[in-house]
Amino acid sequence: MILVDTSVWVDHLRKTDKQLVSVLTEGQVLCHPFVIGELACGNIRNRAEILALLAALPCAASATHEEALSLVAKRGLSGRGLGWVDAHLLASSLISGAPLWTNDKALRDVAKSLKAAYAAGPSG
Repeated sequence: MILVDTSVWVDHLRKTDKQLVSVLTEGQVLCHPFVIGELACGNIRNRAEILALLAALPCAASATHEEALSLVAKRGLSGRGLGWVDAHLLASSLISGAPLWTNDKALRDVAKSLKAAYAAGPSG
């Protein structure tokens, strides 16, 4: 299973990502409530349909705020260009044992350092 970050979904909604379609078809995608929330805050076409489809995906285990704070402190993640949602997604990835697929450079670099990054191939 693969936890897919908001950045991947945003790029996919702009231009179809064949690799994302493939892992979706294989039933390998996990979602996270914060990813759905971030997308809901944006301006997306077919809003209700997209949000419903995302909500129907299996969810990765959510980290508590304490777990996310602990991850930031213990792994020295402050000052590395991450946001609070990023910290939660990293913690969720580690708890779930599911690699995190992101197109965000700072988040990808940290995920790689934690051995929690999904190695996506070329998109398209």
